[in-house]
Amino acid sequence: MKKPTGSTEAMRIEDLDDAGLVEHARQRDSAAFWLIIKRHNQRLHRVARAVLNDDTEAEDVLQETYIHAFTHLAEFRAEARLSTWLTRIALNEALGRRRKRRPTVDVKAIEGMVAPFSADKPDPEEAAALAEIRSLLERAVGGLPEPFRIVFVMRDVEEMSIEETAFLLALRPQTVSTRLYRARRLSLGS
Repeated sequence: MKKPTGSTEAMRIEDLDDAGLVEHARQRDSAAFWLIIKRHNQRLHRVARAVLNDDTEAEDVLQETYIHAFTHLAEFRAEARLSTWLTRIALNEALGRRRKRRPTVDVKAIEGMVAPFSADKPDPEEAAALAEIRSLLERAVGGLPEPFRIVFVMRDVEEMSIEETAFLLALRPQTVSTRLYRARRLSLGS
């Protein structure tokens, strides 16, 4: 998939909501595919990384998620938001990969959670400060037990609602709230 070049069609399509993008993608509009990826990539990467605790595997999950989503786009009925549907696909893929892991697999050192489509390039001082903050956050989040880590990322990093998080993880909303509370306490060292 190529990124659209500054055509008027690309400018017009950027104003579409997700439902409009889905319609264009169903018609094989490559600009619509690109924008769907651009809009949802960071969230999906963070969710996959929260499950797998590995950037490389999270990137593989993203590829599989988009392949699955785009080949099954006709099945998307808009009963849920596109972001919820994509997150569910990514979560299923990540959980499936985690189940298949051999117990001897080492977890890679955290290198940062920068989405491949990030357009913002801060100045060097700001970039260094952000990298340090990101590293501290990732170490704290990466050290959480997996059930707490996933809830923490979905709620506090991706700002999903309790209901959406509960739906995606097949949990009761009260369980999401409890896990989030415990994750926050654990990450603060309390």
